[in-house]
This record gives sequence, C-alpha cells and structure tokens, in this order.
Amino acid sequence: MAGWQDFSETRVPVRGGELAVVRWPAREPDSSDVAVSTIMLVHGITGNALAWAGVADELAGRAELIAVDLRGRAGSRDIEGPWGIDQNAADLVAVLDALKLDQVVLAGHSLGAFIAAAAVAASPERFSRLIAVDGGLGFPLPDGADADAILEAVVGPAVKKLSMTFADPEDYLDFHRVHPAFVGSWTPQLTAYLIRDTRVLPDGRAVSSCREAAIRADGKQILLDEKLRTNINGLTRDVDFLYAARGLLDEPRALFDESRLDLGGLDRTRARVTFVPDTNHYTILAPGVGAQAVVKALLG
Repeated sequence: MAGWQDFSETRVPVRGGELAVVRWPAREPDSSDVAVSTIMLVHGITGNALAWAGVADELAGRAELIAVDLRGRAGSRDIEGPWGIDQNAADLVAVLDALKLDQVVLAGHSLGAFIAAAAVAASPERFSRLIAVDGGLGFPLPDGADADAILEAVVGPAVKKLSMTFADPEDYLDFHRVHPAFVGSWTPQLTAYLIRDTRVLPDGRAVSSCREAAIRADGKQILLDEKLRTNINGLTRDVDFLYAARGLLDEPRALFDESRLDLGGLDRTRARVTFVPDTNHYTILAPGVGAQAVVKALLG
C-alpha cells in the first residue's frame, strides 16, 4: 500500500524561476479498482506541498497526486516573482503542460482554494472538478479597513513567524508545537511539513522558507479583489466545499459556518457543502476525520 512518504520531486520552469512539485504515484490497479483522475493539490498561504501528506496517506495510492510548492515557499522559494493569485493559477497550468496532463481534479486548502478557483475560472478545460477545503470564499472588507492588519489578525502566527528567527530547526518546531491548532494533534506528517518549510541560515539559526513579499501580496489580493473572493460561484465545473468546525487557532469561531456561507454568497445549487466535525482549519487535512472527508470529496 502506498504511504505518504512514497513521493518523488520534480521541478517545472515557470515565470521567474522553477516551481517545486511533489508527486505521489497511483498504485498498480487491480481487479477491485475503478479508474480515478489525477488530482492536483494547492496548499495554503504559508504552507507547502507536504500540507497534503495526511491526505496522501489516507488516499493510499488510489489516484496520482500532484502537489506544488507555491512560488515564494519551500522548494519554490528562489522564484523572484511576480507574485499574485493569477500568477499562481498560471503556474498550475504550466505544471500540467510540463507533465503532459490534459485535465485533472483540482483541490485547494485555505488560500490554495482561492488559487484553485482562479485557475478553474481561467482554464476550465484543464480541470474536471474543484474541491475547496476551508477556503475559496471571501467576504467584503469594511470601508477603510487595513488589509495588512486584517491579514495578520486572521492568519495570526502563520504571518508572525515570517519576521522571526529561531535558535535552530528544533526551536522552529517548538514554536509550532504550542500552536493551539496543533496541540494534541501532532503527527509525523506535520513534522515533515514543517521541516520542508525550515530554512537553515549559515550560523545554524532557522527561519521560515516563505518570502514575506509573496505571502503579503497573495493574502492582500484575496482581501481586496472582489472577483477572487467570489470566483467559486461562477465556475462551470462541479464544486465541493468542505469547512472545518473550528478556526485557525482552534477557536470555536471557525472561518465558515452556515451564516458566513450565506454572507459570502455561496451558491448551494452549484456547490456540494460538507461540514467536517472535530477539525480546525489545519487538522481538516490531517490523518483521521479530516483527511477521510477530503479523500471522499477527491474521489467524488
């Protein structure tokens, strides 16, 4: 049975540099299998491809998975720009072209769901379905709101860490071990994900691999661009929308609930909505009930 550690890596030329791509292979089919699509996966704002490791483990080789490190993060850190959601969406199509894939199922988590929706809107012929996981639907900002302040308030430690330097890689892991979303939910997949995000400086200290300019540009565009906030409602492909029970800091107020889905204008006639209990914004991708719900949606 295929496991989450059974992946390979490749690099794809894109505007400004090379994009790192992780691939989990499909297992050899047997008489009990049915044909399933290749699935492309897009991580969140300060994430990387291994954010999907728990999902890969749960899927166990029932389909090929392709996960990117978005530009400015992890293995794609050295790309010099440009930044922005439209460029990230164009990168996904560049990966499909490089891998000679005509059409795939597309899934995105958090900011990745906005990128995925933008990609489907721009190139619907390349994507058969969209799965949005705790993201992809935005809300209008109050008049005069400070987008940078709202970004930091919403994302919290994920942005705070970009300006921090840690004593060593273990100290960087320790910073996340006390993150409210991860307390009691630490997994080997989470360790691998954070190690992939760790950049070790010449003096042995550690920082996040994420380039702050990329993170802020992408995050602010979601907050300020109404089209990107609502792309999901105008797509011509089937949409699954999954949302977690709790928020980014494991707080009871999640990013989405029934009233906020209505506020965002989610069209229930065009999207199949699934509430995933006992998860927060991050653990919705983790082994257990979260990964199980995501895999069910991925396989349709």
